Amino acid sequence: MYEIAPEIPFLARTGKTPALPGGRQVKSLLKTELATLAGSKLLPPLLFTEHHQSHAASAFFPNPFPRAGVLCLDGVGEWATTTAWLGSGHQLTPSWEIDFPHSLGLLYSAFTYYTGFKVNSGEYKLMGLAPYGEPKYVDPIGNHLIDVKQDGTFRLNMDYFNYATGLTMTNQRFHKLFGGPPRQPESKITQREMDIASSIQWVTEEIVLRLAKTVGKSLDVDRLCLAGGVALNCVANGRILQAGIFKDIWVQPAAGDAGGALGAALAVWHQYCDRPCESKGQDKMQGAYLGPSFTEEEILDYLKLVRAPFHLLDDAQLMPQVAEILAQGNVVGWFQGRMEFGPRALGGRSILGDPRSEKMQSVMNLKIKYRESFRPFAPSVLAERVNDYFELDSSSPYMLIVAPVRENLRIPMTSEQQQLLGFDRLKVARSQIPAVTHVDYTARVQTVHQETNPRYYELIRHFEELTGCAVLVNTSFNVRGEPIVCTPEDAYRCFMRTEMDYLVLENILLAKSEQPVWEKDEAWKTEFELD
Repeated sequence: MYEIAPEIPFLARTGKTPALPGGRQVKSLLKTELATLAGSKLLPPLLFTEHHQSHAASAFFPNPFPRAGVLCLDGVGEWATTTAWLGSGHQLTPSWEIDFPHSLGLLYSAFTYYTGFKVNSGEYKLMGLAPYGEPKYVDPIGNHLIDVKQDGTFRLNMDYFNYATGLTMTNQRFHKLFGGPPRQPESKITQREMDIASSIQWVTEEIVLRLAKTVGKSLDVDRLCLAGGVALNCVANGRILQAGIFKDIWVQPAAGDAGGALGAALAVWHQYCDRPCESKGQDKMQGAYLGPSFTEEEILDYLKLVRAPFHLLDDAQLMPQVAEILAQGNVVGWFQGRMEFGPRALGGRSILGDPRSEKMQSVMNLKIKYRESFRPFAPSVLAERVNDYFELDSSSPYMLIVAPVRENLRIPMTSEQQQLLGFDRLKVARSQIPAVTHVDYTARVQTVHQETNPRYYELIRHFEELTGCAVLVNTSFNVRGEPIVCTPEDAYRCFMRTEMDYLVLENILLAKSEQPVWEKDEAWKTEFELD
């Protein structure tokens, strides 16, 4: 038998050991597996944090604010679905919570399911679809599905949902309310789905805004941190910022459950071990570039193995050349430095394009990403130039804030264009940077900072010198359904399978036109389930 030190529950509120599926069996399995990995019969204590405690810790401890309110919103943790905390120094104090089954995250996921997208991964599609519709279903949602108080707290009417007791998110009563069964995945998206998406997005933003105001007032704070899956709703985050409730907000870049491990570690370090938060005033996520990186030697070894022609250039040669390639309308795979932590590509594993191109959004969606044409792309902009392009006075390094494009860059719509509905709106250029301007004149902004990603910053600076535009289109380096590429092999494979024109691997430039013939095998498209 292994001699294992006793487990120590480290919980902010209940002081109880967390309820895990399988109870003692899971804990015993954890101990056995950890002991095997450690090769030791004696392990240190196992510490457990609550789910929302981990979310809160992931949001507060890395952020630059010494004191802030913390709002966590997701589907469900152990029981909590919404929690508020006061962060001060190196302590987090719970304030209040809303428990399962009353969940804003699960409400949004129910509509994700109903509109034919995949729960727990398709929510961002629902958010992206919303601007194509009108919020015609706000009243049915408010009258039948959810009771929202003035302070933002809410209760769901579970008569319309199936997730608490069944295998689907919604039930027949829900379907009757909205005029029919759920949309079948991959079938045509109609105006009804667009209007439903617009409606639930409107309701979600209103609830998040009210909850944020309550946190600010009840905890007497002028800064807010956000985590949990709902915190990835960058439109709602933008609403909080634009409302002027807080001097600033900070969102954990891995706001979903991926950030839970980070939060648990930070909670143990600061709260259990009583370690102070050093360097407050600085963003300790380091731009979220926390993943693996690869040496030039490792990259060259792979390229030589597959006999891929390449050009090895120093930065003084590479940056202006790639800027020119982008300005000519080419699509570039950009692989450099450490991989990003979280769901967003931030200039470490990105696909880049020229935002001035009216065709770039459809080209990248249909020929590179192999995904729905309506899905928007984000602008990467030099941090000091953000206010020249967007109505945003603060940084947004993690692509988690949506902001309006500045009025002077917008292209007014004609009366005929204003009559267009649904995806016909995609045909209309909305601004001087149309590839990153959504149909409602907004964009999901990433500010690029010289101190956290100097090489990506330099590329955009060279693009600006050449074109006068300090913005690039940035989307994640993958195709629909696949994870973001991690290794040089992943990047080259994705490059060859798609219609990308060029690939940059650190200081190595590859042109598609120079590559050997790639074996055409469409079976790879079924390796991963579509998101």
